[in-house]
Amino acid sequence: MEKRKIRWHIAIFLAPAVLIYSALMIFPLFGTLNLSFYDKVDQEQVFVGLDNFRLLFGNERWSDSFWNAFKNNVWFFVVHMLVQNPIGVMLAAILSSQVVRFSAFFRTTFFIPTILSFVIVGFAWKLILSPIWGIAPDLLDAVGLKSLFAPYLGLESTALTTLALISVWQFVGIPMMLIYASLLSIPEEVLEAAECDGITGFNAFWKIKLPLIWPSIGIISILTFVGNFNSFDLIYTTQGGLAGPNFSTDVLGSLLYRTFFGFQTQIGDINMGATLSVIMFGIILAGVSFYLFLIQSRMRRYQF
Repeated sequence: MEKRKIRWHIAIFLAPAVLIYSALMIFPLFGTLNLSFYDKVDQEQVFVGLDNFRLLFGNERWSDSFWNAFKNNVWFFVVHMLVQNPIGVMLAAILSSQVVRFSAFFRTTFFIPTILSFVIVGFAWKLILSPIWGIAPDLLDAVGLKSLFAPYLGLESTALTTLALISVWQFVGIPMMLIYASLLSIPEEVLEAAECDGITGFNAFWKIKLPLIWPSIGIISILTFVGNFNSFDLIYTTQGGLAGPNFSTDVLGSLLYRTFFGFQTQIGDINMGATLSVIMFGIILAGVSFYLFLIQSRMRRYQF
């Protein structure tokens, strides 16, 4: 009986990727977790166990800041789920239709903002919405809707929603392209069989195509959830490190930045910053696990 050959080449080819991933992700993750169990006392790191977590949720100053940022993160995610993803599905459905001309041009146009820098997008929209030198008031005035204009980025009630919609404008191309690719992967035999049964047009999309692309929509949803925690760049560019006005646009990313590195009169605290990072990692892990184990398994029946 021949001995089974050991496939050393697999380990050799995987080794560089595993080493790089471990150096950039795994080791820093455990280092951050380790920092969250310590506190600086007399210029020395002292083990304090879970005291930092108790301080984060038990101290009024820390807990108020955390729950405010968490609430804003949730709203940021809700806006993307209710606006960005449905628009992406709609655009993909329209552009995948054979009757639409210049679909490649429109796909490129909708996807271009995705590759732009957060800094460019933030400053551009800050200039557009400026009540002093922005073009938004003039554009609304040209169509007789100037009364609808307000300093959206300067009002506590509208700043966060405005930033979320700017983010939607920038990233709607991602769900559009993913759904577009998923629609093109549907076998023609399925669509032809539906046509034979008289299911065409909108009914074909609603009854045939949409159930078949549910797994892709699920993936987009979890990508939206994870990407929701990367909103720091846009908020910092437009509203600054204090996430004004009056912390109304503060998210967990901006709170982490101020906590870890310090900002203006706030002194940086690496231990509390690490604690907040661990909490953020736990939230992301819980959300991804919920999707993988409770949702994705039920969607497999729609896949070919």
